[in-house]
Amino acid sequence: MKKVRCPHCGFYSSKYGKTSIGKQRWLCKECNTSFTKPINTTRHELELFLAWLFSKQSQSEMPGKGRSFRRKTAKFWHIWPMPPKVEEPALVVHVDGIYLSRKACILICCNHSGVVLGWYLCRSENARAWEALMSRIAAPVVVVSDGGTGFLKALKKAWPKTKLQRCTFHAFCQVKRYTTTRSRSAAGIELYGLARELLYINNKEAAVKWVHILQQWRMKHRVFLAEQTREPNGTLRPTHERLLKAESSLIKLIKSNTLFTYLEPFEFVCPATNNRIEGAINAQLRAMLRNHRGMSIERRIKAVFWWCYMHTEKPLSSLEILKVMPTDTSISTIYNTMNSNARLESSIPTWGDAVVWGELHHSDPYPTHLWD
Repeated sequence: MKKVRCPHCGFYSSKYGKTSIGKQRWLCKECNTSFTKPINTTRHELELFLAWLFSKQSQSEMPGKGRSFRRKTAKFWHIWPMPPKVEEPALVVHVDGIYLSRKACILICCNHSGVVLGWYLCRSENARAWEALMSRIAAPVVVVSDGGTGFLKALKKAWPKTKLQRCTFHAFCQVKRYTTTRSRSAAGIELYGLARELLYINNKEAAVKWVHILQQWRMKHRVFLAEQTREPNGTLRPTHERLLKAESSLIKLIKSNTLFTYLEPFEFVCPATNNRIEGAINAQLRAMLRNHRGMSIERRIKAVFWWCYMHTEKPLSSLEILKVMPTDTSISTIYNTMNSNARLESSIPTWGDAVVWGELHHSDPYPTHLWD
């Protein structure tokens, strides 16, 4: 038999007939009062809000025809869905950052199945932000990264035993940015073709052969690459600086042993690219923001938080989310308390970078220059 607590004294009550409209009445024998259990529509409204957020439908197409829908769901924009702590290590994880504005980036980590493991809001990709994300996730065997700024430094500190696989597609794209697809020099055309071959290497023998060909390319074009140009102020600079940078990006990955990690004899299939997070996570987030274009920067951030949380392994039910997730009000209380105790700097990483609260919430109108 389902038990209901009395709203007056908290003791369990028993059924006491029904009202004239057929609603169940309850009687509390402790305080001798009868009552009916109020219908909680908040759960249904949250589910409706998420259904809209993750769909292509406009607000006018949802129940309520726009205005009523916005009024009923406005309260959910005050909730901050927070990432769980992952204590069971995965074999392979993928990490990447998605920029919502020039000074608002969300770092995301997922496993090879596309399940979101964690996310972190920061101004830009940097070692401290990456470390804050990784500190809540158990160290995997291999992490696949596109080479975000500061990631290698954070990896050595947060996951020192984890091996790094540099996404081969991003390594190729970095070379393509320097050489372009229509290089005017034979050296540029050959280096571009060599970088493309990275996408098709599937064994160690082919990897060794590829490295040897890269060395031969350097010897073949050493005179061409050594050419220098004199600037108007008299200083000399390499004439083919872009080609040298393209080659240097590959040499750096080879020396750090992060380009062919996926060819090592693991007991599982190690991916060579970051396509899992690019396709299953980032593409979906961009589609969601595109479907609901026009949202403020704060709502865009929270929309990404909602999507990431609902795609974790075991998201809480709607009722539990409403009970445990922090809101603008609760975070503001913590923020103000810690600020008054002169401990603000050490407390902000708990919720994300200072951009989460210090720059998104002002008594004055939002400083729009921050997002130019």
